[in-house]
Amino acid sequence: MNVSDQDYQLFIYTLKTFSKYDFSLYSEKSMKRRLIKVMTDNQMNITTLVSRLKNDQAFVDRVVNEITVNTTELFRDPQVWHTLRFSVLPNFRNNSVINIWHAGCSTGQEVYSMLILLKELNMLEKTKIYATDINSDVLKVAKTGEYRYRFNLAYLDNFDKVIKENPFNYEEYNDVPYENYFTIDKSADSIKMNDYLKEKPVFKKHDLVTEDNTHYIKFDLILCRNVIIYFSYELQCRVFDLFYKNLYDTGCLVLGLHESILGTYSVNFHKKGHVYVKTQMS
Repeated sequence: MNVSDQDYQLFIYTLKTFSKYDFSLYSEKSMKRRLIKVMTDNQMNITTLVSRLKNDQAFVDRVVNEITVNTTELFRDPQVWHTLRFSVLPNFRNNSVINIWHAGCSTGQEVYSMLILLKELNMLEKTKIYATDINSDVLKVAKTGEYRYRFNLAYLDNFDKVIKENPFNYEEYNDVPYENYFTIDKSADSIKMNDYLKEKPVFKKHDLVTEDNTHYIKFDLILCRNVIIYFSYELQCRVFDLFYKNLYDTGCLVLGLHESILGTYSVNFHKKGHVYVKTQMS
């Protein structure tokens, strides 16, 4: 199945006109690929799909959930978490409150990774965690804090690399039991986060494209990993502006390993390892 440019523009226009969703500035190549999958899975051509979108809001939400990409894992890219552990989070240790926003949190593994790391650093109690995503289905999963075990065996390797090992001192090893943070049930094929972790974050549906900061607070740290790669340059700049305005002067932004801030907006941040630090404007 192929999607013509005309079909694609009709799909984008219909969503924008008949719903609150605007995907016009998303990467066209990526969105076309996902649109084809939606049409194939629902056994619809573009005419039928568009007609249904105009008249069925529940179907609109379902399609949006299907076309948004949701890939994450516990302590994904351990080197990024090493930077957070040793170079970023300690800078906030003396704060009375630490505000962290996970934008585009998907199914929540990144959020729980942060909670675990903060607990290890004895900083969890003073931290407020906010996690948002446009996809209501993945937010439901995030709130449950339960994931498939066999599908995610790499979680444990990542946990060991970030929590048990110190890349700057290989003689140091912290034998932290998994049970401190989650329960593994191999027979039920599940990894389930402990209740005290699930109670901490505030999960909320949020569209980075059309909505401002709906938490009405500023943040010390914002993580938006592997999200902007699907945005056009114009939309990326709009999102970076949102983050910049809602970070404290000493705040930091973390993107995906293969994402970066390019062009004129790059002057608002300076890169330090895997982290972008807010630039102080004179």
